[in-house]
Amino acid sequence: MLRDWLAHRAATTPERLALITSERSWTYAALDADATRAAHWLRSEGVEAGDRVATLLHNGPAAVLLVHALLRLHATLVPLNTRLSGAELAWQLADAAPRLLLVEDRTVPLADRARAEPGHAPVRIIPVGALFDAQPADTGSPSPSEPAGPTLHLSHDPAHIVAVIYTSGTTGQPKGAMLTAGNFWWSAIGSALNLGTHTDDRWLACLPLFHVGGLSIVLRSAIYGITAVVHDGFEAGTVNRAIDGEGITIVSVVAVMLDRMLDARGERAFPTTLRAVLAGGGPVPRSLLERAAALRAPVVQTYGLTETASQVATLAPSDALQHIGSAGRVLYPNEIRIVANEGDASANEAGEILVRGPVVMAGYHGRPDDTARAVRDGWLHTGDLGYFDNEGYLHVLDRRDDLIITGGENVYPAEVEAALLGVAGVVEAGVIGVADAEWGQRVIAIVRLDADAPPDIADRLRSRCRDRLAAYKVPREIRIVDVPLPRTASGQLQRIMLRERAASLS
Repeated sequence: MLRDWLAHRAATTPERLALITSERSWTYAALDADATRAAHWLRSEGVEAGDRVATLLHNGPAAVLLVHALLRLHATLVPLNTRLSGAELAWQLADAAPRLLLVEDRTVPLADRARAEPGHAPVRIIPVGALFDAQPADTGSPSPSEPAGPTLHLSHDPAHIVAVIYTSGTTGQPKGAMLTAGNFWWSAIGSALNLGTHTDDRWLACLPLFHVGGLSIVLRSAIYGITAVVHDGFEAGTVNRAIDGEGITIVSVVAVMLDRMLDARGERAFPTTLRAVLAGGGPVPRSLLERAAALRAPVVQTYGLTETASQVATLAPSDALQHIGSAGRVLYPNEIRIVANEGDASANEAGEILVRGPVVMAGYHGRPDDTARAVRDGWLHTGDLGYFDNEGYLHVLDRRDDLIITGGENVYPAEVEAALLGVAGVVEAGVIGVADAEWGQRVIAIVRLDADAPPDIADRLRSRCRDRLAAYKVPREIRIVDVPLPRTASGQLQRIMLRERAASLS
């Protein structure tokens, strides 16, 4: 069993700052007390051990408190992306079947749109403001933690499912990766052994807490006993000011965020107090890494997945400049294999990245067949391509064959293609990602129409996508072609050929 890390920190370092948000800050004693109250509030709403509770929240105190509160109930968090469409949200709610959906004022309209979808699964929706209404007014000083009582747990089974986080699948249907207490614990340990921990560390979370990269910061900060600084969202100038004046030592970003931070900064170097900028969400362009190095930004590339509770390999800060462009060495105690032609690849030979270790998920919620395909003989088959160099550093070449990563968000072509094919007049649709200097990639749709397609078909396609998909999945460009799209003998779309064809026309 793992002792509740927040309770441990409240007992050993009660006055140390645990959490800073735009609303206020919490010491570990205060955060512990409020997490206990939040757990009792959830229990009063009928949440029991083993239940799933979905949240539709932006970054803020409630999103953090609920992580710790649900752990104490041995319940499971299902953090939903606030950028989803109503239809996408309705599908995930039906799949997860949560006992409750917790919303805030800004997300009530989205929850209402999901509820209006045909055949939506009924779920009780509760405004999270009631959580704070149930707590006493802040006195400015920590309150003693309430007794845990018979319904709360201050130790965690490593096999307990802490969160179900949805990630896209090759079929276009999202899959809920089940991440355990053990997954998050070992992810934190591996990261700490690589980056080191300082008692004055402040880790800035400007990534959404509904993504594994953001959620991991909240959990590992409590494990380490450091301060998590949670921003409501990402704004480059705000992040830079926090680094300059608020003691931020570590920040996690994706490439487009780093690019905007550098643009906003001009020629001013970063302070020496900033000791690590973790860059994930896909390979970072070498030119961007070189720009960051010129401004003394200690960027360490990282490779990870939702299915591995974030990092699997990360550069050490001391290696950042010597191994620029690498994702570093595998983090203890995990293993990575590169497999090419059904055997282990040699140094500098590209192949599929396989991962084994205690960070690998328990499986996909409700999808044993998908789980069996993804995890075989203990190895997670990522579908990502990479290689080890002669010194054992991992280089990631691509994020799955067809996956598009735009601004750090995953877009699977099949999901967008399904929306396009639902429009009358579309015979075929193929979706690809093309390089984009700002976003990493942008989404391009290539469609073939029948003779009766209306003249405003492009507008109809965009409207359909806007109605059915998150904004970042909507194609930036729609190209109409009059020849069949390339397919295999079995009829499968050959997106690699589609990308080559698109490149020749660009």
